[in-house]
Amino acid sequence: MKYLEDWLSERKVDEVECLVPDINGIPRGKILPAAKFIKSSKGESLRLPSSVFLQTVTGEYPDVDEDSIGSYEDPDVYLTPDSDTVRIVPWYSDPTAQVIHDAVDSDDKPVEHASRYVLKKVLQLYDDKGWKPVVAPEVEFYLVQPNTDPDLPLLPPVGKSGRPETGSQAYGIDAVNEFDPIFEDVYDYCEASEIDVDTLVHESGSAQMEINFNHGNALELADQAFLFKRTVRHAALKHNVYATFMAKPLANQPGSSMHIHQSVVDKRTNRNLFADSKGRDTTLFRSYVAGLQRYLPQVIPMLAPNINSYRRLRPQFDAPINVQWGIDNRSCGLRVPVSNAASRRIENRLAGADANPYLAMAASLVCGYIGMTERLKPSNQIEGSAYRMAHTLPKTEQEALSRFMACKPIRALLGEKFIKALYIVKTAELAAYQNVISSWEREHLLLNV
Repeated sequence: MKYLEDWLSERKVDEVECLVPDINGIPRGKILPAAKFIKSSKGESLRLPSSVFLQTVTGEYPDVDEDSIGSYEDPDVYLTPDSDTVRIVPWYSDPTAQVIHDAVDSDDKPVEHASRYVLKKVLQLYDDKGWKPVVAPEVEFYLVQPNTDPDLPLLPPVGKSGRPETGSQAYGIDAVNEFDPIFEDVYDYCEASEIDVDTLVHESGSAQMEINFNHGNALELADQAFLFKRTVRHAALKHNVYATFMAKPLANQPGSSMHIHQSVVDKRTNRNLFADSKGRDTTLFRSYVAGLQRYLPQVIPMLAPNINSYRRLRPQFDAPINVQWGIDNRSCGLRVPVSNAASRRIENRLAGADANPYLAMAASLVCGYIGMTERLKPSNQIEGSAYRMAHTLPKTEQEALSRFMACKPIRALLGEKFIKALYIVKTAELAAYQNVISSWEREHLLLNV
């Protein structure tokens, strides 16, 4: 706590936002005066109801099984700040800090279905083997006009030219420059918040962008991706524009993904375990890929968590439909970028931008871990389009949840409480969605059936 106390004092911070990522990756928590934050953290009096980790994206609380993951009494959990995550919040005029917290119960045990803990649990598996994962996410998002009526479709915003985009401007420099004021703020905010972003490109959709992160420690990158979404939204709002990370926000436009580049290095030597000294793929690399192929289709709710996610996982628009793998092949769910031995890696292209970054990384890493420890063998790499191969990923959220619950190896490593928590939250959200009658139904069924 001494480090945090000094950090806040040096920057004359007035308030502290105490953040916890819920199961959807939404920031929850409390805001305290800086002095109160220090006092509460020292006295272990910074608490939240345990139900915060079971809250749905609509803000509701599903019924819980008293014997497994929750309690009708909804007891408090205790928040523990991670001092490595303290950042200035750059969009406030008064000095304000944000700190990501972990949560423990009254017995000082981690809350097993807290998404940050799930990733930590997977990283411990690697640490026990003397391995260290290295990841680099690429996050796509759309800029859209403010939309206050959910029955109306989203529209691209008006840029500096005074006109909205009407077609694809993939990698267009001037198309990005249409929104220069927003991205100047994004980069300034990221620098102030110590979010290590790299390149910015215009993607294929109208006003669709992608920002890449520099590679590094998986927990640190998940923290940064979690904060990044919030940062981009606030930068856009400053200019009366929405930034959305929905997987498929616009009809007839590409979806938004969160591609995750990943490799594994030896913890002691820092040598990449995916390639030998001559640059050839190692057996461990092939086993890692095999683990992704076998188990990623079973953990899709961690990568495609919302009903909207499955609108993205369809042929074309560079979205995968299976877990075929190939060299520099963007039609595959698993792409091997051309690289030297030191940077040999696999790119998981399944995750949507709407995924909780902690769970998306945990899903990918745990599948690769099983592949390495069980010495699985991958299918042959493919050439040409992966769309000519079978659609092996779940096509609906219902199917994905059924497969998720039936996967015993994943259940054993991620824990029964987390598996059940994700299932009941997503089942409750699915039930809420089924209560809504869409505009498509009114348009095509009202007078025709």
